[in-house]
Amino acid sequence: METRSVDVVVIGAGQAGLSAGYHLRRAGFAPGAGFVILDADDGPGGAWRHRWPTLTVERVHGFHDLPAMPFPAAAPDQQAAQVVSDYFEAYEREFGLPVRRPVRVQVVHPQPDGRLDLHTDRGRWSARALINATGTWSRPFWPHYPGRSSFRGRQLHTADYRGPAEFAGRRVVVVGAGTSAVQLLGEVSAVAAGTTWVTRRPPDFREIEFTPEHGRAAVALVDARVRTGRPPTSVVGVTGLPVTPEVRRLREQGVLTRLPMFDRITPDGVAWADGRFVAADVILWCTGFRAALDHLAPLKLRAPGGGITMDGTRVVADDRIHLIGYGPSASTIGANRAGRAAVREIRALLTPATALD
Repeated sequence: METRSVDVVVIGAGQAGLSAGYHLRRAGFAPGAGFVILDADDGPGGAWRHRWPTLTVERVHGFHDLPAMPFPAAAPDQQAAQVVSDYFEAYEREFGLPVRRPVRVQVVHPQPDGRLDLHTDRGRWSARALINATGTWSRPFWPHYPGRSSFRGRQLHTADYRGPAEFAGRRVVVVGAGTSAVQLLGEVSAVAAGTTWVTRRPPDFREIEFTPEHGRAAVALVDARVRTGRPPTSVVGVTGLPVTPEVRRLREQGVLTRLPMFDRITPDGVAWADGRFVAADVILWCTGFRAALDHLAPLKLRAPGGGITMDGTRVVADDRIHLIGYGPSASTIGANRAGRAAVREIRALLTPATALD
């Protein structure tokens, strides 16, 4: 199959990828010939298109506009997945972004001529620079605990959750101390026969107003990690959990009574070393995600610390590669800023020879 050549390939058409596409156009890269966006999904929306139906607009902790196009007004009870997918679709159309889908990038290889060779399930692409915006949703993290394979009930991850109805009358163990764990625990507890909440560390609830200053401080902490080659923590993990009216309600109902992490899983539930046992029909793992970067392995970007050493969006080990939606830019507002910064550096790298070789 013929290899198609462009200056820049963007992998992923979520918030970060669309922001990069917008700034590439503004910087003079022609859609199709100058850059292309490869997206593995069947339609617009990025990770948002996979969010559970009961996640409504009013329950989203904020969404930042894409560049030059305000996020539309939406009814509080509308599904966030649908609203955001519609917004992304309109954005792609408004700015003529060259999104190719579904195209799954399988692996990226360096070439002797300085270009990057991308193998996909729809052919090959050759690029002079790469903006990776694959996020984390496609790589859910499942921690290992002894006995997990022996459990006779059902185990699922946040990524598999589609609403509380299927848990009616079931005994459910919810694992995790993040925002998703609290939201899903609240939904499931309304229909389940019983819920048990377990976390590795005490949940970090904060009775403070999250100001832009708090957000910038959190981003700075994550940025400091990736600049030294350590794996990023999530921005939410740094900011803690806001005490919302929903959290207060769940506290009053006794739903947010937390137990420390169990030591092992049995065929019928979970057990602790001190002899405590909780019977369960379902274990719901709200244990987060990891950056989806396996396709970049041949580029050997990993640092000894286990992460990728970054300078802003640029990979220190290879200045052709920019990661957005990674580390400090793993938020909607951070992704926008990262898209602009990545394009500015790529334009400087490729100038004056921005035309195809």
